[in-house]
Amino acid sequence: MKNFKEKANFLWSIADLLRGHYKQADYGKVILPLTVLRRLDFVLEPTKKNVLKAYEQHKGKKPEVLEPILNNVAKAKFHNRSRFDFYGLAQDPNNIAANLRNYINGFSIGAKEIIDYFSFDDQIKKLDEYDLLYMIIKKFAEAGDMFKDVSTLEMGYIFEELIRKFAELSNETAGEHFTPREVIRLMVNILFVNDKDILRKKGIVKTLYDPACGTGGMLSIAEEYLNELNPDAKLEAFGQELNPESFAICKSDMLIKGQNPSNIKFGNSFTQDGLEDETFDYMLSNPPFGVDWKKAEKSIKDEYALKGFAGRFGAGLPAISDGSFLFLQHMISKMKRSTGGSRIGIVFNGSPLFSGAAGSGPSYIRKWIIENDMLEAIIAMPDQLFYNTGISTYVWIVSDRKSKERKGKVQLINATGSDREDKGNPFYSKMLRSLGNKRKEIHEQAIKRITEIYHDYKENDYCKIFDNEDFGYSRIVVERPKRNAKQQIEKDKKGNPIADADLRDFENVPLKENIESYFKREVLPHLPDAWIDHAKTKLGYEINFTKYFYKYKPLRSLTEIRNDILALEEETKDTILSILN
Repeated sequence: MKNFKEKANFLWSIADLLRGHYKQADYGKVILPLTVLRRLDFVLEPTKKNVLKAYEQHKGKKPEVLEPILNNVAKAKFHNRSRFDFYGLAQDPNNIAANLRNYINGFSIGAKEIIDYFSFDDQIKKLDEYDLLYMIIKKFAEAGDMFKDVSTLEMGYIFEELIRKFAELSNETAGEHFTPREVIRLMVNILFVNDKDILRKKGIVKTLYDPACGTGGMLSIAEEYLNELNPDAKLEAFGQELNPESFAICKSDMLIKGQNPSNIKFGNSFTQDGLEDETFDYMLSNPPFGVDWKKAEKSIKDEYALKGFAGRFGAGLPAISDGSFLFLQHMISKMKRSTGGSRIGIVFNGSPLFSGAAGSGPSYIRKWIIENDMLEAIIAMPDQLFYNTGISTYVWIVSDRKSKERKGKVQLINATGSDREDKGNPFYSKMLRSLGNKRKEIHEQAIKRITEIYHDYKENDYCKIFDNEDFGYSRIVVERPKRNAKQQIEKDKKGNPIADADLRDFENVPLKENIESYFKREVLPHLPDAWIDHAKTKLGYEINFTKYFYKYKPLRSLTEIRNDILALEEETKDTILSILN
């Protein structure tokens, strides 16, 4: 993977020709679709002549007959029957626009649909008017060797590096398009590690789904992992993506790898579920952090109200400012409940751990997931891992087929590395050069170590194992009596004390504790006139990750602090004197 940046930089350099005619933020509208086209062209190069011969023989046939014949000759799931390729286009500068359109229209239906999502015809017109089209096409034609021996995984890196550059220029969020590959590799390892025996079976076929698939990184790395584990296994990839350029890149990647590109759907997973009623063996996703669902509000609220648990969001709705739990519920709805179960890996920020008080939508969603014994593990990751944010992130592993030892339990893993220095940290390494907000990466040994901690399932400094009930609590309402001017307790007609709303308080009582015992021990010694309004008690769930791994660090002594100050004064004495003189 060492050369992917060089190749991305070369493609980026072609964008220099656009200076003065295009805003930098719009360079991607030209470079991304042409990179896809050039890669498709390179893949088809060895069989191009044979496809043209076959087309002459069968061109009178209907498309549904002709397409599979030509795909078969092309030895791919797509073909191009235009007489042009990039080398041919570069030979005729006077007719470049017409020839390029002819070339694009020569692609098979599936490939042509992918190009259409780039709206590239608008750019052909502009580039031709600026007399730039031929120069750009010639550059791409000359770049043929760049695509030689490039794996689909490396090509994914190249696309992501290009998107990152364009996103920076246009102030877009690069992290919405893709996830750092080492994070995906860790997620894939953990998702598959307990299933290795199953996945090694001859001819095994499994399905994987990502509802926010971006450029397809999750799908590609999962497929690569399974191929390494068992070359005879097949992983059918499915996904949905809202951004048209990311969608087109992902779909072209699936096409080249021999996956079924129709498994990748375009649109908002919440309002246009392109894979409705489908279920999957595995699911992976890194949905955008803290993105609101205002645009889909009516559709989601209608589904919640009308369908309840027969729909996707029966457990509740999160705050409209954060759609994280909508993605997870959407994925849970696609579990193979009656046919073997499923496993889910999803990246969240800290909000889904604790946001929302007892009785709120987020708390009820946590309650539903945990009480149904679906939460298997949560891994706290190092900060500064992602391109668009430096915040802490967490990988949730959710499953409806836990192993026997994990039933009724939740494993928490602290892989933040926050208790160690950067140098030699067991969970991350500092990058020599930051990429946006990404300043750290999970090195191979860290991926191995975190995977082993998860798989070994034993408590240590970095791993804690809890009962499901440990995360639940009863939120009780503690009332105190209203008193008149003479400090006498006011009572209602039945002789019961009237509660003073200004003195009302709340207590969170762990589920494993008896409420009355807790109240007598923690409240009555301080407020002897208090009582519990049991009618207002609510059940809540939260996961206070920091509390479980907190280690007390004693404060430094005054002597140590004084010695440090004196040493610092001694170090700076000469500098201060030189300034004063």
